[in-house]
Amino acid sequence: MAQLIVRNLEESVKEKLRRRAARRRRSLEAEVRDILCDAVARPEPNERHLGTRIASRFLGLGANVDFTELRGHAARPARFKT
Repeated sequence: MAQLIVRNLEESVKEKLRRRAARRRRSLEAEVRDILCDAVARPEPNERHLGTRIASRFLGLGANVDFTELRGHAARPARFKT
């Protein structure tokens, strides 16, 4: 298992963590470990692909078409009828 040292932590933060750990009847170390594991378990908002983010932004605005993401395809210029 890896170890992590946190320097320059405000005493008030350490005290709040200690109290939180006591309320949950666990050690300060176990509480901090649980907090860190929870923090990295959730996906970051920017981890979604661009197409998914754009589609979610316009969700519910009337477009009922499934827009697929084109990963690995070269971009082509638009062709317009003249």
